[in-house]
Amino acid sequence: MARRIRPDGADADDALINEAVDRAGEEAFTREPPKTLKGRINFLLGKLKTTRAVAQELGITQRSVERYRTGERKHPPKAIADRIEAAVRARWQPKVRDRRRRQAAATTGITVEARASFGYTAPIGTTDDGRLRRITVHLPADYARRLFDAQRGIGAQSPNEVIAEGIQEMYFKDNGRRADQLEVEFTDIDYIDVSF
Repeated sequence: MARRIRPDGADADDALINEAVDRAGEEAFTREPPKTLKGRINFLLGKLKTTRAVAQELGITQRSVERYRTGERKHPPKAIADRIEAAVRARWQPKVRDRRRRQAAATTGITVEARASFGYTAPIGTTDDGRLRRITVHLPADYARRLFDAQRGIGAQSPNEVIAEGIQEMYFKDNGRRADQLEVEFTDIDYIDVSF
């Protein structure tokens, strides 16, 4: 199914949501990732198998990877150190992370805390002006499953659309008990945190 064309800011909102979900997955770690540069490079070598693959992943030369691995060079520039840390965290304990995602998608659901602009499409006589709000809401397991699917590109909805629909149904419509014609837009995300 083709994805709808969305405004430019929506891609930035999706990126923020994806980062929040990744951070939530990292909270499931049972052990901390390697802290030393040498330990991180050796971990990446174990996952990617060659210094060439590690160099391509990090956007540095193969010789730099070898220097970091042997300890010849101990202090990479901050941008490279950040890339190394991000690459390690992305590959650290994938089974633990997947188990938490499956649990959230099957039973526990997710909690979303966000500060964003919420606009409304509602019956005549009500205000539909968007405004910045801070909201914390627990979304059932179905929304967690749909969010994880949207991150993988499965289905017609983007991560932003899944979260917007969940907030609309659970927070504004109180799970179908009020405001049945209300439609909520979730845009201009200032802050978002997800936990599961």
